[in-house]
Order: sequence, then C-alpha cells, then structure tokens
Amino acid sequence: MFAKATKAFVKDTDHAGRLIPVSSLNDTDKLNLRSLIVKTRHRCFWQEPKYQSPGFTLGDVLEPGEPGNTPLSPTVKESDFVDYSGTFGDKKEMNADGNMEAKLADFNLTVEGKWSTKQKLSLGSLNKEKVDVKDLHNYSKNRVLDMSHPVIKQTRANPRAVLGVLTERIMTSLPCPVTNNVLKHGNVGANVSACVFLSGKASMKQIGSTQTESDVSLGIPANTVMAYSLIELYIKCNGQFELCLIRNNGGFEKVTSKDEIEEDGIMDLRGDFDANSPLNLNEELDKLSGHFQLLSVLPVAKRSSLLQLLKTTMEDREAVSVLESVLDQMYAGETPDLGDLEESERETVQAILDLVDQCDGKDEDEIRSSLLSAVHLIVSAMDGMTDEGLSVLGSCCSPPVLQALQILVQHVAAGSGETLSLRDAGLAVLTEEELYQRTESLFGHSEVCPPLRRTH
Repeated sequence: MFAKATKAFVKDTDHAGRLIPVSSLNDTDKLNLRSLIVKTRHRCFWQEPKYQSPGFTLGDVLEPGEPGNTPLSPTVKESDFVDYSGTFGDKKEMNADGNMEAKLADFNLTVEGKWSTKQKLSLGSLNKEKVDVKDLHNYSKNRVLDMSHPVIKQTRANPRAVLGVLTERIMTSLPCPVTNNVLKHGNVGANVSACVFLSGKASMKQIGSTQTESDVSLGIPANTVMAYSLIELYIKCNGQFELCLIRNNGGFEKVTSKDEIEEDGIMDLRGDFDANSPLNLNEELDKLSGHFQLLSVLPVAKRSSLLQLLKTTMEDREAVSVLESVLDQMYAGETPDLGDLEESERETVQAILDLVDQCDGKDEDEIRSSLLSAVHLIVSAMDGMTDEGLSVLGSCCSPPVLQALQILVQHVAAGSGETLSLRDAGLAVLTEEELYQRTESLFGHSEVCPPLRRTH
C-alpha cells in the first residue's frame, strides 16, 4: 500500500522524473540529507533502476581531512512543497465459459468476475528539504573518499551500481491515512442436460453469486519521507570525486590496461546499455531473444502452468513487484527470505520457483539458470508497465492472442513503418472487436502505435 501511494504521488507531482518514490516504510529512517544511495542499473532497457540506502552519509566515507578542515555541513533549505490528496484505482472484468460433453450429460459452465481496487490517499501539507548544491560542491571538491570503506568497495564491485548522494526529500508534516478498498463480485452459472436411462431427459440450471469487500487502512507517521532525489558521484581510483549535475553520468573510473583506457584515462561502467544514448529497440530485443528460446520448447503442461501463474500475478500490482524482487535476488545469487511475504504471495512465488526448479536431462543447472533468467525478464517487464497496461495485458493472456501480439511487436521492432492487415497470418484472432480494442489500448499504454489496419 505504501509503495503504491508513493508511486501515485510522484507520478502526479513530478513530471520531470527527478523524484524517486520510497518503496518501503522501513527505509524512511535512513533517508536523510547527504545519505549515500546505491543506484543499480538493470540489464534491460525497460527496467527502472533499483535504489538502496546502506545507512551511511557522504561524511561517513570521507578520508579524515587535514586539521582545521570545515566539516561537511552545507546549507539546508526548507520550504512547503504541496498539499496532496487523491483517490485512484482500477476496475477489472473476467468472463469465461466452457462446455463439457460426457456419455450421460452435457455440461456448460459460465464464470463472470468483476473486481475493483480504490486507494484513498490524503497526505496533507508536505514539506521539502533540500541541500544547497553549490555549498555541497564547495565543501567536497577537495575531499577524498575512503576507497577501503565497505560501501565504496561493494558498490565498486558491481558494474551496474552507481553511488549517489541524497540532496532533496519530500516529507509529511502530519500523520496521514491511506485506505485501500477492494471489492470483488462474481457470478457462476451452470446448465446441465442429462439423459436419464430409460426415462427421457432432465435438465437443471443453477446460478450463484458472491461478493466480498475489504478495507485496509495504513497510518503514515509525521516526518515520513515519501520521495527524494539524488546527485550521482563520479569516483576516481584515488578517491577524488565529482558531483554529476547531469543525470546518468555517475560511475567509477576503471583502469585495467593501456589498451582499455580511453584518452582521458576514464572508462565509465554503465551496464549493458547507455541510459543517455538513443535506443535501438531491434538490437535490444535481439540481445534478449536467446533467453526466451528455452520457454518455447518447454513441455506444454509446464508452459501452461507458468502462463497461468504469471496471469494470476498480474491481477495484483504488489504481487508483481514482490515476485520481481525475489527473482532479482535469485538472479544475483542471493537467497530471498520468503517468510516475510503474505501467504498468497508466498504460494504464488513458490509455485513459480518450483516450476523453474523442475529441470530434466543434461546440464540441469545451466537450464535452470537460463529458465530463471527468462522468467525474471518477463516479470521485470510486467513490473515496468503501468497499472492500466498490466491490467489490459492480463486480459490478453490466451495463447492465440499472445502469438498475435508477438507478431505485432516483432513488426514494430523491425522498423519498416508498414502496417499489417488483420487478414495476415496469425492476426485473425484480433478481428473480434473487444480484442482489437484491447490491443490498441495495450500498445497505447506503451506509447506505441499498433501497426494494424482494419479490412472491410
């Protein structure tokens, strides 16, 4: 609930994209001005960076200065930020029907489900605290970092990690409530026609409905950090550092050999792609295509189970984020603690991990690692979608529709600029008006125009 509230707040108030929403109430005590923030870039272009506060400030990792040096205490400016309250949520519908014929009966089952979530957020008057960047620059320009400090060493060891300094934070001024309302309504109808032995035919119709509603409230204390911004550091091998006033320019100097050193002796580690360079979608997708090859050759039952589990996860935004976090830890070689998860989240996560773990044949460890990587990529892409886009995708999870969407995405990535006809192979399923509208909506939430034209 807290993470959803902070994301909504940042989305509404920061169109420039400089503020970072706080993901957990447990983190707020460590988010002080001049705190160090580790920003970890992901390997895929669609993934948002991860931010972590190790609990140290910039002053904690500086080498002891000369006697008489001024302590690192730049001017802090305080001001009112905004008075914020809002209500947001989404609605989802699900319809399914099926028929079953047996020797003695024809059975028809129809299931309809509707559910809505609504979150009411009243943060009241928010305050802003900001470090004077000029002062911070003047205080730190002749200082040197302790390169043996654990935070520096561990961040430097990760080629996708960048160290930054928290320079601005947005805080609550009074206790404020967050209320989450979930309403679910379902109908189940069944028609049974049975041939009764030597007696003719009998029929029965039964309809049932259920409705559940839950309200959960969360009290956010005063002086809770809701969002913050940072300035990245560019750190040289000798401990000298610069404040990067332009985003995505932080990193560590790397000197390995003369052949690998650029003209200025600096090699910036940016991960698998440069955040400041133009993106070639086709090239980026080609890099990832090998990860998904294993999924296409999985046994049908296993592939179907995995799809159903992912579809179930899409119904809950927080469950998607939880699963992404668990898979991210596993991909990094860590052992996630599932004990902190809610029971439903833990069951879904464990079911997916069990599927990944069921590998037969030669090179089981390699296959398991590749499968984990593929699932991680899918879930990270889900986590990067908007709430509305994720909801639409969840309604498009039948194999024929997914195959049609794959054709469209591949065509967009090819960059030909041509449009496809619904008469083309694999796209006929989208002639249904509702599916066509969902496809347009899904591409729209990704800010991409679907390469489709209707035929009459």
